[in-house]
Amino acid sequence: MLIIPAIDLKDGQCVRLKQGVMEDATVFSEDPGEMAKQWLDQGARRLHLVDLNGAFAGKPKNEAVVRKIIEAIDDRIPIQLGGGIRDLETIERYLDVGITYVIVGTAAIKIPGFLHDACNAFPGHIMVGLDAKDGKVAVDGWSKVTGHDVIDLAKKFEGYGVEAIIYTDIGRDGMLSGINIEATVNLAKELTIPVIASGGITNIDDVSTLCEIESEGIMGAITGRAIYEGSLNFQEAQLLADKLSANSSTGI
Repeated sequence: MLIIPAIDLKDGQCVRLKQGVMEDATVFSEDPGEMAKQWLDQGARRLHLVDLNGAFAGKPKNEAVVRKIIEAIDDRIPIQLGGGIRDLETIERYLDVGITYVIVGTAAIKIPGFLHDACNAFPGHIMVGLDAKDGKVAVDGWSKVTGHDVIDLAKKFEGYGVEAIIYTDIGRDGMLSGINIEATVNLAKELTIPVIASGGITNIDDVSTLCEIESEGIMGAITGRAIYEGSLNFQEAQLLADKLSANSSTGI
């Protein structure tokens, strides 16, 4: 189980939002590159970046900062990135500069054929971010909830060849209210590709709970506010996840 630190970018700074509200942002660092190095030094094996401005604008807005983070990490761990990615040229540009996985969100739903084309053009590098509230998918930086069922869409996208589904319960994201375990498991059981959980991790108990359902197809969990505000110690979380995964594999 990977514990994946999130670096959410707004106006060049590392922030966290509550339930995706741009006006409700807490700044945790004015130097996202240094923040990335901090998580790397603490044992992170992957980073999750989100261009928040880009998600709302529909095109990259923090690309210069993303490049600084890539330089700071220096290819030592994979980086996955989402936010404002709506065309193949943007995907190619990000992959060329060192992003490992590009996350397609709104465009997967609103631009017919785009996700299918992306998976064909860049096999092994495309993930889908499905953000949901009460089982329905939200788009445009969570500002609009659609009528699309999250499980139905995930199964469709799996058929396109995406690497993984990043599932966020937007009612819990940034609220430190715990992962929506039931919804995450229900989604993972319907898929053969991995699910990465996101939204609501509060403390070490949430990590233990997630590890209990790892065998259902949960490969990792993204955490943001909890590790920035201190309710979750990142190093302890990854060490616990490693221990529980090892015990599970040996039948202990």
